[in-house]
Amino acid sequence: MSQTGENEQGLRKIVDLTRFASIFILLLHFYYYCYIAFKQWEFRSTITDRLMTNIMHTGLFSSQYTSKFIAIGLLIISLLGAQGKKDEKIKWKIVAVYLLTGFMLFFSSGMLFRLNYSLENIAISYIVVTGIGFLLILAGGNLLSRLIRLNLSNDVFNSLNETFPQEERLLTNEYAINLPARYNLKGRIRKSWINIINPFRGLLGIGSPGAGKSWFVIQHVIKQHIEKGFAMFVYDFKYDDLSKIVYNWL
Repeated sequence: MSQTGENEQGLRKIVDLTRFASIFILLLHFYYYCYIAFKQWEFRSTITDRLMTNIMHTGLFSSQYTSKFIAIGLLIISLLGAQGKKDEKIKWKIVAVYLLTGFMLFFSSGMLFRLNYSLENIAISYIVVTGIGFLLILAGGNLLSRLIRLNLSNDVFNSLNETFPQEERLLTNEYAINLPARYNLKGRIRKSWINIINPFRGLLGIGSPGAGKSWFVIQHVIKQHIEKGFAMFVYDFKYDDLSKIVYNWL
């Protein structure tokens, strides 16, 4: 599916809206559970009290963790749609530290209400610790979207990921030529066969002097055709390498 400018812009709007909803629920959470402190700071009104009463009936604040889970769930959904610029320098350990620290601060900050301090100090500490945890989760999620899952530093040309299984069965008949070979599959050297089932269509070996044409291809063709009873015409242009192979194999 191609990504047009309109699709990307629409996705960005959805991500921003979801993240805004997450932050809004978190702010409602702070206002509800630190209401006494906000009341002392005179950050309240009749309208907000009515609004919070209606929201409270929805069950959003039935538990301290309910609104937190909803806020984090919306944040994670927004992070799933984020597409950061990939950076090979970002490591899993850094992402894990951000996320684990963020989740720990975010969900364990409720223990601050058990401290024997003034309500204002507890409210400030709770908002700060929970907010830091939220921001760490946000930062860790953004780093995760920029993480390159394939480490190419030791495989610059991506050779390992371009390997694929090859024919390892020996497929033969009365005319076939079977060349033994080896290949690399995910860093392991495995044995394979190059099966030329119908050699009558032609076999062209091309290579510079010393490339290994005689050793890896032609000598196998000569030996296998001699074993199968073929009449052969072998011609050496300069050195008698192939003639010696025929003579010694007869």
